[in-house]
Parts: sequence; structure tokens; C-alpha cells
Amino acid sequence: MNTPHIRQAVFSDLDELADLFNQYREFQGRTGDLPAARDFLKARFDHGESIIFVAHVNAAPTGFAQLYPSWSSTALARVFVLNDLFVVPRGRRTGVASGLLAAAEHYAWSQGAVRVSLNVGEGNAPGQALYVARGWIRGDQFHAYHRLPEGR
Repeated sequence: MNTPHIRQAVFSDLDELADLFNQYREFQGRTGDLPAARDFLKARFDHGESIIFVAHVNAAPTGFAQLYPSWSSTALARVFVLNDLFVVPRGRRTGVASGLLAAAEHYAWSQGAVRVSLNVGEGNAPGQALYVARGWIRGDQFHAYHRLPEGR
């Protein structure tokens, strides 16, 4: 496999990103819905609510990472949440995910961020190993809690 080409996505990437995003959602156990995936990403572009990086190998879309900007009240500084990272099966273990992480980290630091945070499933050993190899530190100070609407 050739070296991945990674760049910040633009609106004209929407259709190929929607396909990758739909595959990602299916990988996460959700039912595929390409129109809904496209609409969701279009809204993020329309409102400037996320930063997306896309990876291509041999001109084929191979993966993406999506950052959401936020703030740390205690640090009085910008932070980012790396909410989504996905690489198609043929692109795994080829440096695509590492390249996407590097692009996301570089972007965050260029914006003055003091932290990039993510959540990874307990059973996702390959993902955990990648993050540790890139210098990410598993938090032990906070526990994640979620509140869902009634009936969900």
C-alpha cells in the first residue's frame, strides 16, 4: 500500500466522507443510513461545527478523523474532542490511522489547544495500542458518565 495523503476535508469531499462516515457508524453497531450520514456531515460543514481530516491512498478515500472544538473552563483554553476515527479495512495497519491522528494533533496545537481528548471502547485493543504508541495517556482522574433521555 502506498503512503496515505492526509488533508483537512472541504465541502467538496462531502459525498466520499458520507460513505466513510456511514461505514464508521456500521462499524460502531449502528444501522447504515447513507442519506442521514451525509445530512449529519453537511450540517457540521454548514455550521463550522467540526474539523474533518480525510486520508486517501492511491486516490481512494481510506479513512477520516473528526474533531469537535470545545473549551476547558479550568484551563481557560481551547480543547478538542476527537470524536470519530475510522479507517477502511484495507487501510488498517498501514499508517493511515497514525497519520490521521498526527493531522488532528497538529491542527489542535496550531489552534492553541491544551488538550485533545477521546474515548475508546474497552474492547478496542488495537485502538488503545495505537493511542499509547502515539503518546496519548489514559486518564485515571475522571470517569465518564452519560445521561440518556427516558425510554432510550
